[in-house]
Amino acid sequence: MSTSCATVYVPATVVTPNLFISDSLAAYWVAQVTLRLRREVAWCWHQRARQFDPDPSVLPPLADAATENLDLVRYRDQKNHFLKRDPTARYLGDQIAALEPKDKRPSRWASLVESLDLDGASQFVLALGLASRLDAGLAPIFSTCMNDLARPFPTLALAQRLWDEPSQIVECADPNHPIYRYGLLANINDPTDALTWQRPLDMSAVVTQQLSDPDAALPQGVSLLTVREPRSLDRSAELLVARLLAKTERSMQIVPLLGPRGVPFGDWAATLGQRMGCPVVAVDSRSAYEQHGLLTLASVCWLRKLDLMLPEEWAQTDRLKDHVNLLSSTQSIPLRWYVPINEQSQQDGFPAHAVTPAFRIQGLSFEHRVRKFTQCIGGQAAGMQSAIEECARRFRFQERTIEDVAKAFADNTIPITSDALVTACGNETVVELGNLVQLVSLRFGPDELVLPEAQAQQFQEIIHAMQTLTIVHYHWGTARAWNESGLSVLFCGSPGTGKTMAAEVLAESLGLPMYRVDISQVTSKYVGETEKNLKRIFDAAEVSDCVLFFDEADALFGKRTEVKDAHDRFANIEISYLLERMERFKGLAILSTNRRNDLDEGFMRRLRYILEFPVPGFEQRKKIWQLVFPLGLDVSDIDFHYLAKQFQLTGGHIRSIALNACLRSADANHPDARGRVLMRDVLIAVKRELEKMNRSANDELFGAYSNVMRERTA
Repeated sequence: MSTSCATVYVPATVVTPNLFISDSLAAYWVAQVTLRLRREVAWCWHQRARQFDPDPSVLPPLADAATENLDLVRYRDQKNHFLKRDPTARYLGDQIAALEPKDKRPSRWASLVESLDLDGASQFVLALGLASRLDAGLAPIFSTCMNDLARPFPTLALAQRLWDEPSQIVECADPNHPIYRYGLLANINDPTDALTWQRPLDMSAVVTQQLSDPDAALPQGVSLLTVREPRSLDRSAELLVARLLAKTERSMQIVPLLGPRGVPFGDWAATLGQRMGCPVVAVDSRSAYEQHGLLTLASVCWLRKLDLMLPEEWAQTDRLKDHVNLLSSTQSIPLRWYVPINEQSQQDGFPAHAVTPAFRIQGLSFEHRVRKFTQCIGGQAAGMQSAIEECARRFRFQERTIEDVAKAFADNTIPITSDALVTACGNETVVELGNLVQLVSLRFGPDELVLPEAQAQQFQEIIHAMQTLTIVHYHWGTARAWNESGLSVLFCGSPGTGKTMAAEVLAESLGLPMYRVDISQVTSKYVGETEKNLKRIFDAAEVSDCVLFFDEADALFGKRTEVKDAHDRFANIEISYLLERMERFKGLAILSTNRRNDLDEGFMRRLRYILEFPVPGFEQRKKIWQLVFPLGLDVSDIDFHYLAKQFQLTGGHIRSIALNACLRSADANHPDARGRVLMRDVLIAVKRELEKMNRSANDELFGAYSNVMRERTA
């Protein structure tokens, strides 16, 4: 508890020594409680002494509860006479009558009473809950007055016995009474316990601290938000602020903050709070998902006239409905809640009567990202303009993420270079899509990709196009004239001609992560689910440049058909959605198919490049044969020229043959299992591959090596 010299502490009449309450009105009501409890104890001594001969040095003994309650009316006049004639009771009564707040300054308790229009009986009940949580010494006194050792806590039944007008306490038995609805006392409306009068009047420790000490710090679970950088509001935001200020009725407000991941939601919430004259606190994740904790924080913030902002991940979950129900449990408290969301649809489950129009936060543009990178990197940004611009295009980060990237270079222990900056940005990129995509481990380099000259040249054009997007989009202005989209490429050709390998080489050459889209997981028989899965993929991939690889793309990008039934209509909707998202995608999308003619014509217009992978000719096959075996193996026995000329195979088949030949050569019983691959093992593997392809593989096909094949079968 604060000990500021400016605060006047008023000692409450309590049983625990050195216990102080700095709110004068709260101290007054706690004194009412303790003095009335002491007077009730004196009456219990007098009444129960008729049946017992108690030791005056201890609390009065317990009596039969039912008999005592039945005698309340019978002994009413005797009790009134006792309170007037008994010296102790009369003294305590005089003390109660003489009580008044010692400090007339405005207090939190007074503000509470005014806001909720609480009468004296309600304040007394509230003070009982405050006293029980504040003063541990009162527990046995509660038990004695209630004539029940199992109940060392105050109840409404006890409040009726202590208050001068018992009928006034009846109103406090209503579960909708403000002291419960506003979370000041635990709600007595529990369907498992109908004994409302015997329920504890329980006040949380956090509310107790705030009511007893106006200078108390913010409770754990919330932190005050401040504006780190000035934020200007556009006309739409100004109108929203005016709308919020114009709402005079007291009720919950939910203000969705709609923006991309990584925007400083806290800064914007603090800015809105500043404009509306109401500070904003951020609720931590631990308190935001627990009903009692959230209700307690809501009560405290209402007492302190604060608004709240929920954690950023609060709406980014499959359990959003449960979270909304949790928030709805606080709707009786007139607070303003700021809820960060990334999609408009996330606010659909919010209570319609409470939700306001969304406050839209625009993500950083390319120019703003460049400025933010330059600002965060500081003096090390000299000579890094080109690298900064490239990172600003490739990584569509928001302010907080850019700040996190700059922290890697803050202490100058790591020199900042173009490669280091790209690596640091890549470390901040996380694509979480579960089983919808798989991160591909890149296996091949540019030297391993063998293509005819025309295709090789076009492949280099794709690399060059991705590397010059920054200049073309933002220096030449095509981003403003058209859009900021990346590239969409179609790889088509027979199986095994190198389409997947080329995609990996492309990702390796550009330094981009590659994700293979799992068509089986994306497509769904349920209406709308396929589009939702595709949206998740494209939205996650928009954060930074990456390669999205759609293998067997014809299964997803097929032709739209004439609508004959509902299935056709929904299938066409999926394709139309794909067309639209492909056109806006900012990364590199690669479609791979063996059936080019099955693709919808709409995709063809949106494809920047179509690269046809032919069956390799003699020169390409020879080079593939030479590259396909791992370095370090002895392949001197293999006649690459003969293999390339004799067998018209694709690269995929050649790779399979090479692996099978290596497996044969590595056999522990093989006479040449010494890191050497023999020609006869390759030929046997060729024969097996041809048989898999249902092609003729007789010994005559092997020409000059037919005798080797016969030796094998001999």
